[in-house]
Amino acid sequence: MTPGGDPAGAVPAGAVVVAAPAKLNLTLAVLGRRPDGYHELESLVVFAGYGDCLEALPAEGLSLDLEGPFAAALAGEGGDNLVLRAARLLAEAAGVPAAARLLLTKRLPVAAGLGGGSADAAAALRALSRLWGLSLSEEELQGLGAALGADVPVCLYGRPALLRGRGERLEPAPPLPSAWLVLVNPGEALLTATVFRARASANAGAFSAAAAWWRDRPADAAALADRLSGRGNDLQAAARRLSPAIDAVLAALAGTAGCLLGRMTGSGATCFGLYGEPAEAEAAAATLAAAHPGWWVRAAPLLLEGEAA
Repeated sequence: MTPGGDPAGAVPAGAVVVAAPAKLNLTLAVLGRRPDGYHELESLVVFAGYGDCLEALPAEGLSLDLEGPFAAALAGEGGDNLVLRAARLLAEAAGVPAAARLLLTKRLPVAAGLGGGSADAAAALRALSRLWGLSLSEEELQGLGAALGADVPVCLYGRPALLRGRGERLEPAPPLPSAWLVLVNPGEALLTATVFRARASANAGAFSAAAAWWRDRPADAAALADRLSGRGNDLQAAARRLSPAIDAVLAALAGTAGCLLGRMTGSGATCFGLYGEPAEAEAAAATLAAAHPGWWVRAAPLLLEGEAA
């Protein structure tokens, strides 16, 4: 299986293939609005073993083809697609022609709180750096990522992280145990800006430094869920008002055997359940998909250090 969640197929000669895994906020604190208009955030971010996939091939010009179950949602973006913007920005920074044929397999729902567009942009920067033989430093790539969007730097980082600021300040997350996830979206898109506007007030508390609340590595997924239980997602209440279906998703997740924690990720409407064993997660996903055929449901491992990079 590839990190994108599907069996690896034949890769054309000369192609570079990069996974764009789903990003999840295990915790998300909104600490207030910054002078630049962005919100000050602190979040424990992880990646799931399921996501989009980007393939880059040599070409004379720059083009992007879309396929996959959610390709149609991006069809109207044209040249404003984040993947193409990332390609042009990288080419300009490196002083090379923006020449590549890109194929994006869109498996993640759009405007779902999974950082799909940001993951795709990060994958484009990675893939094209390799395709074009560039030697930009991580710091330079991170700078380009920050110019594309607040979530792109952490997607470039590609492993569990403590995220601060508007997303530009990253450090390794405390050690995490093996765990599995069930991702559920009720088929509703939520724009991040809309959710922030709907949020009634800023969070009064602060997300502590890792040492203050992460004393040691949780022994297992149950201990991880217990550690996370006192820290939620500050956007969840506002998102629930905009999309009452989130309540139904969370209740359904809580009703599955083995679910240790249920929570919304990002600005929604996708929620996740945390499980200790793959069989529990896969059984829960099958149960939810059968009971709610209109929902998007996937089981995936929580990717640990280095697995998403």
